[in-house]
Amino acid sequence: MRALRLPRPPANAPIPRYGNRHRLVQTFPIALGFTIACTLAALMGISRAGSASVEAPVQMVALGDSLTAGFGLPAEAAFPEQLARALGAKGKAVALTNAGVSGDTATDGLARLAWSVPEGTEAVIVELGANDALRGIDPQITRAALEAILRGLKQRRIAVLLAGMLAPPNLGQDYGRAFDAIFPGLAAQFETLFYPFFLDGVAANPALNQADGMHPTAAGVDIIVHKILPKVEELIEFARSNRQN
Repeated sequence: MRALRLPRPPANAPIPRYGNRHRLVQTFPIALGFTIACTLAALMGISRAGSASVEAPVQMVALGDSLTAGFGLPAEAAFPEQLARALGAKGKAVALTNAGVSGDTATDGLARLAWSVPEGTEAVIVELGANDALRGIDPQITRAALEAILRGLKQRRIAVLLAGMLAPPNLGQDYGRAFDAIFPGLAAQFETLFYPFFLDGVAANPALNQADGMHPTAAGVDIIVHKILPKVEELIEFARSNRQN
């Protein structure tokens, strides 16, 4: 198909004028260019604003003992590493540091608090106390150490998730009652997020624990992560809200 060609006017033909419409015809290219420039500038501004509004990852530390450190497991199977992957899969931007030390008691965790939780930390998961119970340490000592940890983190305006622990039944009812009460009591005192039992769904299950019966397998850690994840998401929101205050 041939393109339709309109007849060209003679070279000396006068340019038609239509009163005020002639000025509109002359200025239309300028106005159009100005409109396009403004639109592009606005779009660039929106793009820049959108980029600036993307929040930086929450700086989080998992402060704990061997249950956090990943005793007997490859590094990628430890609790902080599995938790970081689970959070990433849900679109949560978090930089999570594994500050677990095998064998640590609550008192040990307090002694290294300053360097285990560096400046710039916005959220901490406190998982300590299991070794205190295994060694039969006086619950008052454990409570005092955990209280000092929580107080120090609160003074630094760091959001906290306290993970609870339960005493082994072989230590007797009196010890168990005193020890088990430490964690909910401190969570209420400091108004922190609280996860009642870190090993919930895993403790005493041979299929989910290593040969020592105390440390979870990679599958066991996966269950811990799945169960604690909603509380960690709350922790992230608390940390982000602190940025606004």
